Amino acid sequence: MFKIAKFITTDLLKNKVMLLYLIFLWVACFGLFSLQGQGDKALTGILNVSLLVTPMLCLIFATIYFYNMYEFMMLLHAQPIKRNTLFIALYLSLSLVFTLIYFLGAGIPLLFMNPGKASILMIVGTSFLNFIFIAIALGVAVWTKDKSKGMGFSLLIWVYFVLLFDGIILLLMYNFSDYPIEKFVLYISFLNPVDLMRILVLMQTEASALMGYSGAIFQKVFTQNWGISIILLVMLVWTVLPLGLSLKAYNKKDL
Repeated sequence: MFKIAKFITTDLLKNKVMLLYLIFLWVACFGLFSLQGQGDKALTGILNVSLLVTPMLCLIFATIYFYNMYEFMMLLHAQPIKRNTLFIALYLSLSLVFTLIYFLGAGIPLLFMNPGKASILMIVGTSFLNFIFIAIALGVAVWTKDKSKGMGFSLLIWVYFVLLFDGIILLLMYNFSDYPIEKFVLYISFLNPVDLMRILVLMQTEASALMGYSGAIFQKVFTQNWGISIILLVMLVWTVLPLGLSLKAYNKKDL
């Protein structure tokens, strides 16, 4: 598995998309810190960029990469290599490379320009998002052999988690405002790792108003340390569950 992971990792690091992603993160981070001046404002700007770009790039790139590697994977399957070994090697290579690029492009500037708990949690939370959305992307690619259909589903997943989910919560709050549904809204926030990432970081700053309604309820119900522990635990579940389902689908797939 390590030889396969090493080969895939080397191939990914040579990819121009990774270089462009690194440059984009550097420009965004240093640009926001230069323009904003204040740590919390720049941190909030970088958070918004990370929440928009990271899931989208993970979903799209991982889906395309799986389709492009399909013939190579079929060649490897002709060898005495287990499906689990190959799939996990591909998943770990993609996840670790994306995490490395984010750390180099945004993590180092954050730790240098705004050292503190919020910056560390942003790096940790974004790393979780990398692992989560790459697992989802691979699951979509395994589910359908049609490249255009896989890309379409990946984009729909990104739109749902990043854009539609908060709109659905607001719609629920508007229609059921006469009922005590605060805890229900809190539990719904567990269904979106992007929202959890936003709450995780903004709990450490003075920009608590930007957490949204579900975030405000979360901060009210849980203390800061308990909240961090719960968010990290739920994001761990979000990492394991899509990976397990994708791996199961790949093992049953007719290659």
